[in-house]
Amino acid sequence: MGGCGTGDPGNTGAPVQGGDDQGPAAPDAPGHDESGGAPAGELDLPPVASLTAGEWLRGDLHIHSDHSADASNNPITKITGLAESVGMDFLGLSDHDNHVEGAVAEHTWSDPAFVSSPLIMLYGAEWTTHRGHGNTFSAQPYDHQQLYDLRDDFDARIAAFVKEAGIHLSANHPGNGDSFSFSYDMVHSIEVWNSAIWATNEGAVTIWDDLLKSGRDLTGRGGSDSHHGYPEPGDTPVPNSIQAGGNNVGTPTTWVFATERSAAAVVEALTNGRVSISANPHAPRVEFTADVDGDGEADMMMGDNIVPTGDAVTFHVELLGGSAGLLPYTVQVVRDGADFTSLTIAPGQTTVTFVDNPPAGQRSYYRVEVTGLPVPYPEVPGASALSGNMIALSNPIYFNFDPDY
Repeated sequence: MGGCGTGDPGNTGAPVQGGDDQGPAAPDAPGHDESGGAPAGELDLPPVASLTAGEWLRGDLHIHSDHSADASNNPITKITGLAESVGMDFLGLSDHDNHVEGAVAEHTWSDPAFVSSPLIMLYGAEWTTHRGHGNTFSAQPYDHQQLYDLRDDFDARIAAFVKEAGIHLSANHPGNGDSFSFSYDMVHSIEVWNSAIWATNEGAVTIWDDLLKSGRDLTGRGGSDSHHGYPEPGDTPVPNSIQAGGNNVGTPTTWVFATERSAAAVVEALTNGRVSISANPHAPRVEFTADVDGDGEADMMMGDNIVPTGDAVTFHVELLGGSAGLLPYTVQVVRDGADFTSLTIAPGQTTVTFVDNPPAGQRSYYRVEVTGLPVPYPEVPGASALSGNMIALSNPIYFNFDPDY
């Protein structure tokens, strides 16, 4: 699918194979050039965080247990059991808050299986409203009841609560039936890969690219949005039970580069965009880095942001795990929302590089999508047919994005 923008991206790159009633006013955003230029004046960006002090953790950030009324045969123990068996590190259970009138603390969070799981369990819920759905993620309990009660309020009041509570708010499946009709300025990420069915996510990716082009460095994340478990002996199957064999824990899998194995570090990495997505836990994940000074070493990764000089930057794409190195893969590079160049990682190789000159004084971003033969997920055997040739998706590397936007 690639970037859904239009227009000539310019330089084709130099690939190197191998290797209404108004409520309280929101704060004014800094002025930006609609053509993609940077704000007036020199940006003072924080230094890039360490590229080595951390580890990649995998999880699912959109799952419904039996605490959601539209789920079936899916107790938390079944979810965590499958997650542990396929090597997951964290889970973001996201039961519908409207099914319990906002009282998720007395339901999902109080479930003995939630509090006893060896997995990193994020506190959160699916904020289910008339204007769309969003997931919340937090390292510790917070007053979700208050967020639920604010669901029909002015966006500025909702944004103020999100900031005060210190939670991560993410827009869910904005390109599908339940569009996200709130301001994106109050969210930290967007669900760009919802469920195993990759083909339904084109609208979400288009929205993501449009937001990125406007200067909003929103993280793209995945989430299975799974609701149904395999019926066990004694369970009552329902018509949707068949979904368990195609869409379940880890379809897709979201990876975060966390500074440590803790809930706080997972949420921090998600917020900072040090994130990639793979079709399932057994599929290769993609790492996307950039060598800015030409010394052959990576200086920045996904989610990082620097001021460009206009000099050449070497971008490095690497596939790790799963069938990486065994099968051929195509890497579609997207620059500023438009397809930039297409590269091939041949069997026996796991990396590819390309070169471009991010323009000085302008805002730009690069991200990659990886396609190839579907990767089997034996525990969820129908998943690979649903994800098709989509294997992995990176978050952007940024140049000249205003951190205060």
